[in-house]
Amino acid sequence: MRGWQFERTHKPLELVEKPDPVATEDNVVIKVMASGLCHSDVGALEDEKWMALMSTPLFIGHEYAGVITEVGEDVTKFKVGDRVGCCPMPTEKHGFLGGYGRDGGYATMSTAPEEALVPIPEGVTWAQAAAATDAGMTSHHAVVVTGGVKAGMKVGIIGIGGLGSIGARVAVLKGAEVYAATRSPEAQKEALNLGCKAVYTNILEAAKHDLDVIVDFAGAGTTTADAIEAIGNMGRVVLVGMAKLETTINTMPVIMKQVTLVGSQGGTKEDIAAVYEMMASGDLKPEIIEIGFEEIAEGLEKLHQGGVKGRMVAMMD
Repeated sequence: MRGWQFERTHKPLELVEKPDPVATEDNVVIKVMASGLCHSDVGALEDEKWMALMSTPLFIGHEYAGVITEVGEDVTKFKVGDRVGCCPMPTEKHGFLGGYGRDGGYATMSTAPEEALVPIPEGVTWAQAAAATDAGMTSHHAVVVTGGVKAGMKVGIIGIGGLGSIGARVAVLKGAEVYAATRSPEAQKEALNLGCKAVYTNILEAAKHDLDVIVDFAGAGTTTADAIEAIGNMGRVVLVGMAKLETTINTMPVIMKQVTLVGSQGGTKEDIAAVYEMMASGDLKPEIIEIGFEEIAEGLEKLHQGGVKGRMVAMMD
């Protein structure tokens, strides 16, 4: 198999060949069909703190989907030929999975334990299937699980990017009244297309709607502080974005309004399955930029430079 190998921070990825993987015990071998490019991988190339999570050298890429080509002797729920997405979250038995603790999705083949697999329903493209395993999972979990968004709620979404656009649409599909905040004129139009009631340049402008939940997909420091000011009484602020890792907040509204501030990271197989269902029905169609396998290193550099709209996904065939 061929793949983009990561050895250490500040060293470019290298396209190399190695023997094909073999299915053992409760693991399967997967022919990778699509792999999403994530800012976490940019972080591994630029920030040495990521090295603590990586079993190097390895093929990175944790957002992938494909076809099972071989199953281990203990696999009971999946078979050769099944279309599956791989949940990237660590498990108790296997620890960090593809792209961190073992070869991941920036390769023609990969592996995953049975407990990490999610069946892909008809009507979901390979690119969508890959993007759902991280971007979709994280957004759904933040809105529905951590945020507790339900029909009839008033919800603020900060940032309409790769995650925020999915999160906003999920909130709309759940029956919430959604108000977006983004400075980008193009993203403002996108928010309205997703079904948001209104869009503002700053979430403070949405305070008049008495918001029950605000999900901050930007995490730019001031955005979180503003969310605390804008949230309604007994409201919840969910922090997902990591654009800035420190901020100063006004504790007065936290106390007087009894605000809950909670972080949300990753998600579960159930989140991925829920996103697949929304995609299969045609209700959720995230913007995806498809590139080729040979363009993965170049694509990560584009992510690093910024300005990529939607989710970039490498197609292997």
